[in-house]
Amino acid sequence: MRQLPLLLILTSSTLSLMAEAVRADDAPVSFRNDAMAVLARAGCSAGACHGNKNGKGGMKLSLRGQDPDADFASLTREFSGRRINVIEPEQSLILLKATGQIAHEGGVRFKTDSNEYRILKNWIEAGAGRDPASVPTLVKLEVAPSRHVMVSPENQVRLKAMAEFSDGTRRDVTQLAVFEQSTDMAKIAPDGLITGGRSGETTVIVRYLQMQRPVRLAFVPARPDFQWKPAVSARNYIDEQILAKLKVMRMNPSPASTDGEFIRRAYLDVLGILPTSEESRAFVADPSTDKRAKLIDALLERPEYADHWALKWSDLLKNEERTLDRKGVEAFHGWIRASVAANKPLDAFVRELLSGRGSTYTNPPANYYRANRDPVTRGEATAQLFLGIRLQCAQCHNHPFDRWTQDDYYGWADVFARVDYKIIENKRADKNDSHEFVGEQIVLENPSGDMKDPRGDRQVKAKLLGGKSLSDQASRLDALAAWVTAPTNPYFAKSQANRIWYHLMGRGLVDPIDDFRPTNPASHPELLDALAKDFSAHGYDVKQLVRTIMNSAAYGLSSEPTAENEADEINYSHNIARRLTAEQLLDAQCGVAGVTAEFATYPKGMRAGQLPGVRTTNRRGPKATPADVFLTTFGKPARQLVCECERSGETTLGQTFQLISGPGMGQLLADEKNQISVWLASEATDESVVEELYWSALSRAPTSVEVRRLIEHIEKSKDRRKALEDVVWAVLNAKEFVLRR
Repeated sequence: MRQLPLLLILTSSTLSLMAEAVRADDAPVSFRNDAMAVLARAGCSAGACHGNKNGKGGMKLSLRGQDPDADFASLTREFSGRRINVIEPEQSLILLKATGQIAHEGGVRFKTDSNEYRILKNWIEAGAGRDPASVPTLVKLEVAPSRHVMVSPENQVRLKAMAEFSDGTRRDVTQLAVFEQSTDMAKIAPDGLITGGRSGETTVIVRYLQMQRPVRLAFVPARPDFQWKPAVSARNYIDEQILAKLKVMRMNPSPASTDGEFIRRAYLDVLGILPTSEESRAFVADPSTDKRAKLIDALLERPEYADHWALKWSDLLKNEERTLDRKGVEAFHGWIRASVAANKPLDAFVRELLSGRGSTYTNPPANYYRANRDPVTRGEATAQLFLGIRLQCAQCHNHPFDRWTQDDYYGWADVFARVDYKIIENKRADKNDSHEFVGEQIVLENPSGDMKDPRGDRQVKAKLLGGKSLSDQASRLDALAAWVTAPTNPYFAKSQANRIWYHLMGRGLVDPIDDFRPTNPASHPELLDALAKDFSAHGYDVKQLVRTIMNSAAYGLSSEPTAENEADEINYSHNIARRLTAEQLLDAQCGVAGVTAEFATYPKGMRAGQLPGVRTTNRRGPKATPADVFLTTFGKPARQLVCECERSGETTLGQTFQLISGPGMGQLLADEKNQISVWLASEATDESVVEELYWSALSRAPTSVEVRRLIEHIEKSKDRRKALEDVVWAVLNAKEFVLRR
């Protein structure tokens, strides 16, 4: 029987877990297991309070209680132990301040009749001592339910947290756990009772000591008249998962997109350009039932596919001129594009990057390490790009939302510590910019050497994420490349499948797409597992995965929401409309207008989507062209980060001015060889001009109202060219043109 996502199934083990006895009141209080939990629950060890890097009010605790020994010393030894009074426990500062009996900047954290007060008071009464070695440690945390859907009028669920310790004992720690949520959708009571406030989904994080578990909750409106009548049927396993969840969430998907919408969407997603008027007309007129599948196959074989997806990887791999220089950028981009064109398996592509050594000119993958100049940067970039793990938080303290510790962080960074460079010559233009490199470099791997741990004067031991040591490896980079892309790696296939899904569907199943952690669960975990398994089974064939996603009914849905799904943002009930990227928009404008953009330091004839780098000008070069300014204004990234977030999709006032009255728009319309000139020379009728414009820009025919109004404008004008310029300007500024729908 198929298991629907988000349905809570109470097994015998779950019922048994919930029946466990709570901690007895007369049991000895453990500093680590009880007192530390109270400090976390009261917010004392939070980053905004005493867990701050510099502490608060003269007292510093470790962030989220990551260092019990340091916290014990802070509470019992600092300032001659003035915070603890074992003679009169009720007079201890930690109790007086937390209960508001004396002034406390953090306010009242708990009351004198609370469980928190009792635990701390009992610990102090018992001597405020350290835990003996016999006290068991936390080994497992379970929360029930882990997922739950509530259909109105039901809007409450009680969470129960159970802890398992090293001696095999289990305890109900709900009263000691911290409950946090990703939105303000629900109210959380201290006893774990969750009450929904509005419809939607939220993730509640349940934390006890060093462990935390996510709980995915959905609050669904009753919709008494709801009937499951989807306008589309499942075409593959993707649709089975998407539709199953939509049914549980009591919302029907939007209908399928029109043929015109689909061809425009597919061209933009696969090639980064618009279909021509002829291509759009032919596709819409084709009566074949399999024409969408055939279109997808044809697009994947076109050369523009390599241009478009090489651009995506060039962004992420920091392929920019300041560090790599122009020749290095072009070599790196050429290798990336050739790899995409050959449909090189993604695991092989990544292995070549991570093991890349030698000349950055003759062995372009070596530019990956030329762009990332130190062990810490290399470690963070590699984890985020290829494993979907953001390690940055663990540099200063154990990761507050993931399993990674500072030891993990520096052990991982040490994997990259032996990367070194032989700089043939640095002919940088700016002598004051030590980060600018112009000239060939040789990337090499030293046979020995480890980085120093900044927390103390000791050598770090190289270690992969998860624990395996690389100290005895002849080449750490080769071992790294093999481990990252191994079929047994739990992160690689999922993170890369999620990235491809994001580019086609507009939102990752895990969002942000490079932030995989238990506390940021996927919207459709079973679907993500299936995509990763499919990707791996097909030898990391990117085209195969793109084809599978695009052939799903989910990809082909209309972007127009219905009354049921208009508030949905994460369940793919309708296609996600988004603004064209900087390169797509500029190339689309040029394609419709029939002109070629000019860039300051690239030859005429290149499209924006074909540019290898991001620096089209430099201090000694020619002045930026309107096309250069346009790309920057519309969010082309500087390629300083290994994150999709660096490419801005935001709308700004500057973009509005560029579209309405920017110099680039003026040049497009006034160009003597543009499409308007072609229409005038051919003596095309006003109606045929409007038809052609709509098919080339929007992949559809104009409505009768649109035709009538535009022709009226042309006929009333004394200057037909100016009138046609107005019409083209209006279409290029239309929301329908600017958006990928």
